[in-house]
Parts: sequence; structure tokens; C-alpha cells
Amino acid sequence: MASSAPNSASSRMGIGRGNGTGVRKATPTSAGKAGKKGSLNSSSDSSIGKLTAAHPRPSAKLNPKTIDPFKSPAKNQSAFAAVYTNGGVPCRLFHGSVKHKLAWETPPEQVPFDPILVTLAEGLKETVHPYMFVARTGFKELLEVEGATEKVLPILPKVCIAVRTSLSHSDSSVFDAGLDALLQLSDVVGPSLNQHLKLLMVPIAKRMMDKKYRDKITEVLQTLEQNGGKEALPSIKSKVPTYSSIFG
Repeated sequence: MASSAPNSASSRMGIGRGNGTGVRKATPTSAGKAGKKGSLNSSSDSSIGKLTAAHPRPSAKLNPKTIDPFKSPAKNQSAFAAVYTNGGVPCRLFHGSVKHKLAWETPPEQVPFDPILVTLAEGLKETVHPYMFVARTGFKELLEVEGATEKVLPILPKVCIAVRTSLSHSDSSVFDAGLDALLQLSDVVGPSLNQHLKLLMVPIAKRMMDKKYRDKITEVLQTLEQNGGKEALPSIKSKVPTYSSIFG
């Protein structure tokens, strides 16, 4: 009966349970569990990151590609971006609560069209915000000022070359910007654009058969003929033979 007391005490103390050494078995520590959990979380985060990169969130489509124009210029920065960053275009983007607009440092009526309008026309091919907004909006607003016709005519060849470049661009938004610019330019200079039509028709004709652009291109061609008169028709038909004259 005396020997049962130590055995009972040993049992209560947990000594020798499961082995003969009298040493308690080690159990996983909380640190070890945390390490495993951290490893699992890291692996999970990595998987989520790869999934997000492969399938961007819908909200990402709402924000255009943006560049900070006040950062150090990139090596591959476009000519227009470099001019704008260095203050060569006398306007800045104003971030409104509803929509953006341009804040002109010099009233548009006093802005020299040579070289500013030419620079903005060359910027029509920009695809990165804020440069594309500045170029497209600035070009439009300058052509809306009083006396724009007289200011454009001396530099019309340079402007047409820049507009043609945007019409030849592979990006659809740039092509649309080129069409809009051509429409407005035709309204401003009228028949003076006729001598440049063959140059401008080449890239337009290449997309005439694309259903995505057909209606808008037809509208542009009709405007060119309307503003340029019957003398515009031969230049249009030479590159777009399927075009039907508005004069019958």
C-alpha cells in the first residue's frame, strides 16, 4: 500500500507519461504556429497579387494612365510632354469636381498660334493623361478664338502634317482625336484646306471599311466637301472612291 502513493503523485505530476525518461513531451509553441500561419498568409497574399495582376479590378478601368508632369522627365518622354513640362504651353490642367478644364496663363486670344497651335496639334497623338487632355482641349479652344482663321492660315501646312500623324496612329482614341481636329479645322479654314486633302485622305481611307469608324468618317468627308466646295470632291474621291457627293 505504501508504494502506491509515489505512483499516484507521479501520475498527478505528469511525469513519465508516454516514455520512461520522466521528461514531458514537447508540444508546438505559439511562435511555431504563428510562423506557419505567417507563411500561409504570405503564400495567400502572393496568389491574390498574381490573380489581381492577371485580372485587374473593374475600378482600374475608370482611371486613365496618368503621369506626374512635374517629376523628372523620363528618357522616352515625347516631344510634346517635354515642352509642356518645361512650361512651353501657356496653360495647365485644372482638376474640377465634375470635369477637368484648362487654365490659361495667357488668354487664348493672345496666344501665338505659331508655335503653340502647332505644338498642340503634334500632341494630339498623346495617349497618357494629362498630356492628351491638354493637347486635345488646347487645340480645340485655340481654334474657337476670334480671328482664328487668319492666325491658322500661315501655319496650316504644319498643322495638317501633325493632324495626319494622329490620323495614322494605331490607337483608336488618337484616330478619333485626329478626326475631331480635322472637322474643326475644316470649319475654321474652309476651302483653304483643299490643297492638303490628299495628304489627309490617305490614313482616313485605310479605315473607311472598318464599321467602327465608317459613320464618323462619312460625317468628316461630308463636312470637308461642304466647307471646301465642289473642288474638294476630286481629292476625296481619289482616295475614297466609294464616297458619294452631298451635291448629287
